[in-house]
Amino acid sequence: MIIFISCVTFLLFTGLPATSAFVSSASSSFTYTSRSCLGAHGGASVEINSTKLMHVPSVSSLPPFSVYLLDMWGVMHDGSRPYPGVVDTISELKSLGKKLVILSNSSKRLSYAESMLIKLGFDENDFEQIITSGEISWQMLAGNDKLQCKKWSVLAKLLKDASKKVFVFGSGDNDEEYVETAGWTLAPVSEADLILSRGTFTINSGRGEVISKNVDGEDTYFAAHDEVLKIAAERRLPMLVSNPDRIRPSPDDGFPPMPGAIGDAYENALGNGDVAEELVKRIGKPHEEVYEIALAGIDVNDSNVVMVGDALETDIMGGVANGVATLWVVNDGVHGPEVAENGGNEGGGTEHMVQSFNDRKGFTNEIAIRPTFVTPHFNW
Repeated sequence: MIIFISCVTFLLFTGLPATSAFVSSASSSFTYTSRSCLGAHGGASVEINSTKLMHVPSVSSLPPFSVYLLDMWGVMHDGSRPYPGVVDTISELKSLGKKLVILSNSSKRLSYAESMLIKLGFDENDFEQIITSGEISWQMLAGNDKLQCKKWSVLAKLLKDASKKVFVFGSGDNDEEYVETAGWTLAPVSEADLILSRGTFTINSGRGEVISKNVDGEDTYFAAHDEVLKIAAERRLPMLVSNPDRIRPSPDDGFPPMPGAIGDAYENALGNGDVAEELVKRIGKPHEEVYEIALAGIDVNDSNVVMVGDALETDIMGGVANGVATLWVVNDGVHGPEVAENGGNEGGGTEHMVQSFNDRKGFTNEIAIRPTFVTPHFNW
């Protein structure tokens, strides 16, 4: 298996309600150009921004794409178990000689993604590349000059000056090890050179104390969260968001907030605008760098690539922006409940969701986001 890593910036806004102190930012630096790609049978053109949603019952009904870019959470699994039929679908695609590339916004490192795949019954060797935001972020913090992506000048200066004190919004899972193995030292926000938004479960004071949302309660957690962002904004500290997702689907908790929500709240604390755009770096889909790495050595016009994902904001927008076809997996993902409430997958719910998304983003006419194909599950 060949593994590449890349870095991207991203402002995530799903249009779903914010949770407690997590406030959605109205600003966004994301731009894209509508494109089309060659169809699976040589000359047939698949128009990415068609006004009609094309529903397919399963993956086997798609044109024979040769490269599949796969989101994980909401497409392949729910964090605890694979969705029914997905393991077999991966096996079927591999038997047909398809190239499979995972593009995950997970804030975990690569080794965790590999172990998760094995635990859920997948063969990690089926995937030619596994790209996680957490691995990219760690490599950036470690100063890996061989990263195949644009450098973040703010972080480059910190590394050059050996200013490597970091305050962490954590996942509660090896947060200290994550930063220290990259060469950084935990520090209080009053002394930090950088804020890392890695999770939404713990806040590490930098002096040995950790506030846990689950242990100390949400009121204590969010009070500390707001105070940290206030001090960070006053000091104009940069923030690295190692997972741009704002929410994720959970079988037990509905739609818990993700690190991207902290990025939103911090941009608001900074007043949005150019300052926020410069100081907040988001790592993950939908920006072009991650797709450039995933598609390195592949002629998109000849290879017929499809991005498979559940989130319009990250997966579908990213695919559209980078000139590949898209398959929107609806029922298992982040938009599933809203689609179901408005008519279901083929009863008008998907059209409602897409229109609602475009309205919230202010996308109209030529720049409206529409998936090339729509399917209920990632099943063969």
